[in-house]
Amino acid sequence: MAEKGSGPDSPLHDDEVKKRLEGELRANRGIRVEEEHEPEPAGEDQPAVRRSPEGTLEGGTPPGMTGDDVELRSDLARHLDPSIYPADRAAVLDSLRGNNAPDNVLARAENLPGGQQFANVQDIARALGLGVEERRT
Repeated sequence: MAEKGSGPDSPLHDDEVKKRLEGELRANRGIRVEEEHEPEPAGEDQPAVRRSPEGTLEGGTPPGMTGDDVELRSDLARHLDPSIYPADRAAVLDSLRGNNAPDNVLARAENLPGGQQFANVQDIARALGLGVEERRT
């Protein structure tokens, strides 16, 4: 049987913490005197972040690529089995279909040339005419 008391997992401890934080919760901000206990805002040099998954990517786009290139390459990588490489056009399409890739990704992959082997997603992106990064930045 569990002990009732003031341990870190007890209801009494929860009530003590609630009383200590009640002012901060009501004020919707920190009320502590010591600055080092306050959370710091994001830095000015941090990239903009979108909270919506439907939005396009911002920041972090390598030179030579657009946001659309990055998104399509990411979708390709997410829906391709790593075990298919080296792969031909048919293996790429089968893997995309088997992993329920979005229609726009399948439509672009159908433009892959036949009779060519692809060693990785980068090779597939090049064959589709996407911009690719030459080196990581």
